[in-house]
Amino acid sequence: MSWGLENRLSRIIRPEDNRTVMLAVDHGYFLGPTSGLECMSESIVPLAPYADTLMLTRGMLRAEIPSTVNTPIVLRVSGANSVLDDDLSNETIITDIDEVIRLNAAGMALSIFVGSPHQHQTIANLAKLIDLGERYGIPVIAVTAVGKDMVRDARYLALATRIAAEMGAHIVKTYYVEDDFERITGTCPVPVVMAGGKKLPERDALEMTYSAISRGAAGVDMGRNIFQSDSPLGMIKAVNAVVHGGASVDEAYTVYMDEKPKGRKKSAARGKKKIAADDSRKI
Repeated sequence: MSWGLENRLSRIIRPEDNRTVMLAVDHGYFLGPTSGLECMSESIVPLAPYADTLMLTRGMLRAEIPSTVNTPIVLRVSGANSVLDDDLSNETIITDIDEVIRLNAAGMALSIFVGSPHQHQTIANLAKLIDLGERYGIPVIAVTAVGKDMVRDARYLALATRIAAEMGAHIVKTYYVEDDFERITGTCPVPVVMAGGKKLPERDALEMTYSAISRGAAGVDMGRNIFQSDSPLGMIKAVNAVVHGGASVDEAYTVYMDEKPKGRKKSAARGKKKIAADDSRKI
C-alpha cells in the first residue's frame, strides 16, 4: 500500500482507535432535495467538525461546503440515475479521477448492486475505480446498495460485502441486520461501516450504532438519523460518543438530550417554507 493511500485512509478511519463517524449527505444524487439537505451550508456545515468525513457529490461540495472546512471528503462518484427509474442499479462512474484529485478528496464512494439487473456493470465499475484508486493513492469505499426488490439479510449482505472486498475495496459500507451481523463483519477482511438507513427514533438509532460497533463494525456512515433528527448536533455528538468514546446507549442518549434544546429547527430551506421532498424510495 502506498504512503498516499495509507495517509488518506487514516483521514477516514482514525488510526488511534480504527473507527470512523462518516456523515453521509449524498442522497440528492438520485433523490433531489432530500429533507434536511435543502440548504447544506446551513444544515451540514455546522456538523462537519464532529464528523470524521463528509460523503457527498462534487456539486454539493463546490456549492455548499466552504473550502475552509477541514473535514476530509469522500466523494460519491457513481450515479446517473434517479428515483423516477424503477431500476436504480443502472449506474456508472460520474466523476473523473482528475476531478477527485483536484478536490483533494480523501476517498471515493461507489455503489454496487449485487443480484440486480445491472450487477455486472456496477461490480465492473468498482473494479475500474479501484484500479484508479490504487494508481493515484485514493481509497475506495464500496457501498452495498439494496434495491427495493432485494432481501436485506446477513446472507445477502455477507455476499455483497465479500465481493466488494474481493474486488479490492478498502472499506465497505453496508446495512446492519439484527440476525447474524457477525457473519458480515467476520467474513469481510476490510473495515465495514454501517449505513444509517431510514430515519429511526433517536434512541433506536443509537442502539443500532452500539450493536453494530460491538459486533465488529469499524464505524458508521450515517445520514438521515443525524441530519433529520430534531437535534442534528446532539445526534452526531451522541454517535461519536458510542463509536469513539465507548459510551453505552444510555450515556449516548444523554449526550443527545443535553444538546437537544440547542438543535436546529425542522426547516433548513434557506429561510423559506420547508420543501416537501420525496424520501419514500431509498436504497
